[in-house]
Amino acid sequence: MTPPEAGDVDLFGRLRAGDAAALEPLMNRFASRVYRVASGICGSSSDAEEVVQDVFLTVFRKAGSFEGRAALGTWLYRIAVNMSLNKRRGKRAEVEESLEDLLPAYLEDGHRQGDRSFLLADWSSMPDETLLSKEGREVIQAAVARLPEHYRAVLLLRDVEELSSEEVGEVLGESVASVKSRLHRARMALREQLTRSYASGSAPARTATNAHAALTTASPSARPAISATAPMSGGPVKNPR
Repeated sequence: MTPPEAGDVDLFGRLRAGDAAALEPLMNRFASRVYRVASGICGSSSDAEEVVQDVFLTVFRKAGSFEGRAALGTWLYRIAVNMSLNKRRGKRAEVEESLEDLLPAYLEDGHRQGDRSFLLADWSSMPDETLLSKEGREVIQAAVARLPEHYRAVLLLRDVEELSSEEVGEVLGESVASVKSRLHRARMALREQLTRSYASGSAPARTATNAHAALTTASPSARPAISATAPMSGGPVKNPR
């Protein structure tokens, strides 16, 4: 388990004592990371901003429950993932797509099934400028959004937030073996979607490892509407904008 940093211990000592000003350095460190995870899971910037606000309110109100055995960031990611999944489930009307439908299919002889352009698809020569164009980012974001929620969470935490497999396991409450298995299948499904979208050569694509670059270009348009002067004892936080 990743131990907490010395600065984290001090911050949480202040939060437990009811010092709302301790939220400022906490948000400076983690707000953008929480937003990225929330945005990737929820698929909506407005929902992600709500999640960010709820996460830090929860951190302040439940600081006493943080036992300090894991890193502060791990605890924050865990809260963010759970809140994001709950928000998405609460609004989602469609049935979640099976991962099997997103993976490549193979014939009995072991060869890949599909159009010849699928078989010859190779994105290694595509320039990053093309991949990271507005169109390229939108395609990758849409492909990530189609992943079943737990595969999406693993991909975002591992390939976008660059947590270790051990840290992702702590956040999600899963074994390292399970994390690695889900990550491998999520990457396969993501690459397969890009292959299906771009086999004709009409747009850019590359391997799933570029999810980090494509999904970290967007950032929250503003800090969450929460600060050291916001009411923390109860009731909604008012947006000062």
